[in-house]
Amino acid sequence: MNSTLTSDVIGRRVEVNGEHATVRFSGIVPPVAGLWLGVEWDNPERGKHDGSHEGTVYFKCRHPTGGSFIRPNKVNFGVDFLTAIKNRYVLEDEPKEEETEQIVIIGNKPVETVGFDSVIKQQSQLSKLQDVSLRNCAVNGAGDKGGIAKACPNIRSIDLSKNLLSSWEEVIDIANQLKHLEVLNLSENKLTFPSGSPSPTGTFSMLKVLVLNRTGITWAEVLCCASGWPVLEKLYLESNNIIISERPTDVLQTVKLLDLSSNQLIDENQLFLIAYLPRLEQLILSDIGISSIHFPDAGIGCKTSMFPSLQYLVLNDNQIAQWSFMNELDKLQSLHALSCTRNPLTEGSKDAQTTRQFIIARIGQLRTLNKCAIEPEERRGAELDYRKAFGNEWKKAGGHQDPEKNRPNEEFLEAHPRYQALCLKYGAPEDGELKTQQPFLLKNQLLTLKIKYPNQLDQKVTEKQLPESMTVQKVKGLLSRLLKVPVSELLLSYESPKMPGKEIELENDLQSLQFYSVENGDCLLVRW
Repeated sequence: MNSTLTSDVIGRRVEVNGEHATVRFSGIVPPVAGLWLGVEWDNPERGKHDGSHEGTVYFKCRHPTGGSFIRPNKVNFGVDFLTAIKNRYVLEDEPKEEETEQIVIIGNKPVETVGFDSVIKQQSQLSKLQDVSLRNCAVNGAGDKGGIAKACPNIRSIDLSKNLLSSWEEVIDIANQLKHLEVLNLSENKLTFPSGSPSPTGTFSMLKVLVLNRTGITWAEVLCCASGWPVLEKLYLESNNIIISERPTDVLQTVKLLDLSSNQLIDENQLFLIAYLPRLEQLILSDIGISSIHFPDAGIGCKTSMFPSLQYLVLNDNQIAQWSFMNELDKLQSLHALSCTRNPLTEGSKDAQTTRQFIIARIGQLRTLNKCAIEPEERRGAELDYRKAFGNEWKKAGGHQDPEKNRPNEEFLEAHPRYQALCLKYGAPEDGELKTQQPFLLKNQLLTLKIKYPNQLDQKVTEKQLPESMTVQKVKGLLSRLLKVPVSELLLSYESPKMPGKEIELENDLQSLQFYSVENGDCLLVRW
């Protein structure tokens, strides 16, 4: 850039030694002679001041150290789209022994050319491009009108993240020439968006995936531009300080995935404004600071009408600390997959396996938790463990094995809305299952147990001493070696003299004998 810079540079995006900034001022800054550019850095730590010099305000910054004055020759204003494409994708010719001459007829005259085959090769290379990445290539706009459409008309997916685009209009100038465009990534471009007029019809007629992370877009601007995205399926809006200010009407109706991660100003009431997007299947809400959710239209054991198509919900890195949050998620009628890592509820000193079991038990239709599939056996074990863990609390609240007397109070039902359904599914917990476990003392560590084989009359009753901390899986392993029977074929249960005629299954391989309240003198029943 030279000293003839005009006010046209104001608002332009620039790059200086790898750092990006926006031009806020162009002119003289006394007492030093010559032209200066005042820039506001994306990284405010890069700057020195707020746009003021010796008491005079030349421009304003959002951060007190976000500004600098720079000579124009130190600034990179970038290149147009087609130049960037050629820089990255046009292959250099192979080493030339000699330039070959060709005769080409132009009009009626034969013309000798040198390297004409190289031009054809370059055009061929560009026209075949479908998936393009121009991340961090200093792209500042479309360039010559029609040039993109002529050179590379078949582009379907393009990454334009971290470039020097400054406005949505510049994006439209590029997209207008890419009629097959389906995927567009504009992340980390500080763009100005229209707030009044919608995008021209047809510009994004094929666009299915749009990534606008860290672009500074507002929710109002999203809704304004969205009328130009008629078939959009995936929209990424991470880290834009978005506040959901109004409900989408007649826009975003085709969106299946919405990413609102790291927008810390979003709360549960704002989420209700997007709760009726008809096709929304995946909602990503990582790191938004949410701690509570309540669907007011659904009571205990009922399903909400909100988020009717939502199948996958991501809640990582939030402030969820109460089990009531998980109870509410059970009200979502289509929810099958959940990710909720790095929350107070799931972190700390708590047993991770128990936490997983309780989440599974509280959300009945869940099939995947934290990207791990929930097999039927795991669900059964989780629900049985949950049923037992809160059995005494259920009894104190008015729960009873007799269905006619089973009336737990409202407080218990609110804290454990699925408990009654689990009692119907597996039967109410018996008194024997709810015995208080003895404290962990040295004398209590070993259990003397009889072992019977009801289906094997030739097997004699034996007696073994086993640690009460021994898991069902390890007991099966021991018996498998003794009996020469595969572990997978063994079924264990036990009887207690205190509960004559009652047989309790040891159905969860991961739990200990102590968990099932097995005591000295009890009898293990082994079947295969």
